[in-house]
Amino acid sequence: MNKIAATLSVLLLLAATILQAQKATLTGTLTEQETGDPLLSATIQAGTTGTITDLDGHYELSLDPGDYEVVFSFVGFEPKREKISLKANETRQLSLSLSESPNILSTATVTSGKHERALGEVTVSLDVLKPSLLQNTNQTSLSGLLDKVPGVNLIGDQANIRGGSGFSYGAGSRVLLLVDDIPILQADAGYPQWEDVPLENIEQVEVVKGAASALYGSSALNGIVNVRTAYPKSKPETKFAPFLTSYMAPKNKATKWWDTPRYAAGGSISHKQKFGNLDVVLGGNYFRNESINDSTWSRRGRWNVGARYRITDRLSVGLSSNFNKSKGSSFFFWGGVDSLILRPGAAVSESSSLRFNIDPYLTYFDPANNRHKLMGRFFSVKNDSETSESDQSNQSDVTYGEYQFQRKMENIELILTAGGVYIGTAVRAPLYGDTTFTSRNLAGYLQMDKKMFDRLNLSAGFRYEHNNIITPEIIEYKQGSTVVRRDTVPGGEIKESKPVFRFGASYEVRHSTFLRASWGQGYRFPSIAEKFIYTLFGGTPIIPNVDLTSETGWSAEIGLRQGFKVGGFNAFFDVASFVSEYQNMMEFNIVLAGFPPPFQSQNVGDTRIRGIETSVTGKGELFGLETTLLAGYTYIDPKFKEFASPDSLKYGSEAFKKTDAYRNAINSSICSSGNSCENVLKYRYRHTAKFDVESKAGKFSFGVAGIYNSFMENIDEVFEALVVPGLRQYRRENKHGDLILSARTSFSPNGHLKISLISNNLTNREYTARPGKVEPTRSVTLRVDYDF
Repeated sequence: MNKIAATLSVLLLLAATILQAQKATLTGTLTEQETGDPLLSATIQAGTTGTITDLDGHYELSLDPGDYEVVFSFVGFEPKREKISLKANETRQLSLSLSESPNILSTATVTSGKHERALGEVTVSLDVLKPSLLQNTNQTSLSGLLDKVPGVNLIGDQANIRGGSGFSYGAGSRVLLLVDDIPILQADAGYPQWEDVPLENIEQVEVVKGAASALYGSSALNGIVNVRTAYPKSKPETKFAPFLTSYMAPKNKATKWWDTPRYAAGGSISHKQKFGNLDVVLGGNYFRNESINDSTWSRRGRWNVGARYRITDRLSVGLSSNFNKSKGSSFFFWGGVDSLILRPGAAVSESSSLRFNIDPYLTYFDPANNRHKLMGRFFSVKNDSETSESDQSNQSDVTYGEYQFQRKMENIELILTAGGVYIGTAVRAPLYGDTTFTSRNLAGYLQMDKKMFDRLNLSAGFRYEHNNIITPEIIEYKQGSTVVRRDTVPGGEIKESKPVFRFGASYEVRHSTFLRASWGQGYRFPSIAEKFIYTLFGGTPIIPNVDLTSETGWSAEIGLRQGFKVGGFNAFFDVASFVSEYQNMMEFNIVLAGFPPPFQSQNVGDTRIRGIETSVTGKGELFGLETTLLAGYTYIDPKFKEFASPDSLKYGSEAFKKTDAYRNAINSSICSSGNSCENVLKYRYRHTAKFDVESKAGKFSFGVAGIYNSFMENIDEVFEALVVPGLRQYRRENKHGDLILSARTSFSPNGHLKISLISNNLTNREYTARPGKVEPTRSVTLRVDYDF
């Protein structure tokens, strides 16, 4: 029997060897036509057999002898088809270059599924911003760029996507900021620092609207902003861009308090270059601002360095880092309606900070072309901030690690992505009882993307998270040497686990017409600041809430993307109807005890936001001019699910006064004397409209932009009644919304130099983005961009 088995084994091995010897091999390299750079993970499909390119753009296919039509494709590029005939034992070399697709719906994106996918096939609302918009408008922070995205508002630097967030005073965020797919939120406050983003080295910015916790975890409850940084191309590239901005006097000349010019100045520099298998990126930025607001100034410097080394055609390693040092002074609210840009002394704070992150990573493609990624980040923040009221300094560290596995099954058109995440933090600050808090987040996720019938794209995702905060059992808060408050955390530990899911579909009805639908759950665990902060802010106490629980929710939408072409102008129109619901939403509320009454982060109950959004995005030749366009309108109807009527506020029982309905209404300025007491969430605009268009004629370009926000109907009642002088009067006199216009022009004598003149707030309108602080007056900026 053993002899028979051995004989069969030899015969099978011999047969396999003969069959393999009869195979043909197709091999080659795929590159980008414009630059000659290799295309990584491009797809090569021959019948039912397919593969992807490695780090050097190289591929190899083993095929049976015969005739084939081979399709070469890469997201964002025009595919190519080649008909070939292969003989047994033949090795055929076939290298090609692919050109970038002019169809804007073919733009490559990664955020929605952790792999490259054409914009038209994405199952959620997603906007893509290119660095040219940043440069043309001279944005000095990512927040200014995000303010141009339809459906996105910045309220006191708090990102708000389709009404999903209010104003949280710098603690907690429902919008997750990623840099190269890794979260970068301050450990204690769970809050993004938009100035940390290396604007001088951006490939593109992707904004996902709606819950995305199934892929990216806590804080992605309302959406994601993912900044993808750039790598060197085949040719070295150096850019230098200094600027100078001058602020004009306000319309009411009586409020002009300064004698010396108010201005902002700075510049950025970057260099990217390949040295064989080594890619190097260097960048730096300096910014100085002398604000129109009294006692408000800032200085900040940022520098970054990155390196990536391709060890083999399947293995690469890299390290990137970003350092930010800043100092400045600001006030929280104005002195009164007659001194909107002057400040009361108690509201001034001075601060300095050092923030840096170091990010190691590794990418490996195994022999079966499965992708393995290891990503890490160490993010450290040290803030020194002190007012006449309290010491608000803090120090925190975040350690992030992620392993990700991805398999592309070309024969069944399925992409599977799975991974595990670890996030550990350590926080210490006088704000939190001058003690040390540590936390740990462990998560696992799975994402599947399937294409069917060459038209239908299906997505499904799952994530399981475990959060843990370790604290002292007894936390003491002091003013000077006096203990003013004690809180107890049983066992000195808070922990919670939660699963979240998402589903989506996109169907290409016909060429350039995509119908989509999605549903996703969201989840946000309270930040340390929201649970444990104790301080004074502008004379107002902020107190801890150790009983604060996590908020959950879901968002759903149906939408349509319709591509169209007018001459050489390629564009698409997008319309979406959406709804979001949140349970146990966390917002800062007034506590009806003591004087002045303190603020506290509380669970305000359940909320619902419905709305509709339309947008148009395009680029190309329009009326003989090279033109880019981004425009959109968003309407939202944001409501508390429980909200008291005017009569119940007057005649409600003592038991009723302990309900969410009573608390939500009594804390709302819209229910103050003389107002309607309509149910609307605080710090939201029902209507927003935006546009940005630029055209180029020869060596000159011209651009105009505008942002309209309707009146913010509801804010915290205590702000109007007690905290901010003159706020109620100001809001009643300015309740018709704001239209802010800007214009720009530039001259480019050659392909290396561009001189730009930019004016923001053209009409010199006096307006606020958040109550109590006026935004800058009309400004004029001179910017020079030089590439070499």
